[in-house]
Amino acid sequence: MIIMLLVIGLFVGLGIVFINGKGSFLIAGFNTMPPEEKEKYDTIALCKFMGKMMFALSFSMVFWLLSEVYDINWLFYFGLVLFFGIIAFTIIYMNAGNKFKK
Repeated sequence: MIIMLLVIGLFVGLGIVFINGKGSFLIAGFNTMPPEEKEKYDTIALCKFMGKMMFALSFSMVFWLLSEVYDINWLFYFGLVLFFGIIAFTIIYMNAGNKFKK
């Protein structure tokens, strides 16, 4: 349970960094682009979106924690489905169209 709290705290911390428009070097794929390619993207909008997704993922992990505390298995499964649903949404949203291009 302590490890789960630390992971949730890490996700919330990263969410705070991203929501402030910082930490673009932590986004996989974006940090390996050449500088001229990075200039084509709205870095602040991308970071803010990732911050919101980190908060959503940490919220879904709270269900895992509640499942362990109250010994209710369906809360874990609900949080797990929510977690993977958020990941799928994030991947599809970021790759469909040019939402973060300048």
